[in-house]
Amino acid sequence: MPGRMTIGLYNTYDPNKFREAHRRVLARSGPVALAFGCNLATFGFPYEKEMRTPQEIVDWLSTTTTIGEGGEYLIELAKAGRFSIFDKPGKGFPPQFGELIVTTRKPEPEKAISPKKVAEMVKGGQSVLLLFGLGPHGLPKEIFKVGKYHMDITGQGISMETATAIGAVPAVLRTMLG
Repeated sequence: MPGRMTIGLYNTYDPNKFREAHRRVLARSGPVALAFGCNLATFGFPYEKEMRTPQEIVDWLSTTTTIGEGGEYLIELAKAGRFSIFDKPGKGFPPQFGELIVTTRKPEPEKAISPKKVAEMVKGGQSVLLLFGLGPHGLPKEIFKVGKYHMDITGQGISMETATAIGAVPAVLRTMLG
């Protein structure tokens, strides 16, 4: 049985106020997760106090967007228990998501892993957390240290806009899984 892929969204935008950028990345990521059989998890998002559960978040989001069929895909993920919310991790990421794969165009050579190897891990039953940094500077340096593996989906160091990368990574990996 293949492992599970989870799209992890790490907030490096505003840590105190839920902004338009947070809303948009959620609305865009839901359809991608559903289309390619991934779970979706957020880390350090400053959700409003009245939004304490994934279901409350997606119910609200569905009233604010036309992306992803008005949030329906994100609602479907939440109902299936495939949308999770977490504070920023202290010493590591929740183990239930499997191996942390930092997505980056600049992998550290000793931690670099090819998309093919990641696909083989998943095919072999290993679950993976595909972590994306949000905001203009991407993931903080300390997260690069935590990740055992760093993956450049292009294999060429080509920089992608975050939403593009969030779509490309699961699509490429799912295609490699066959």
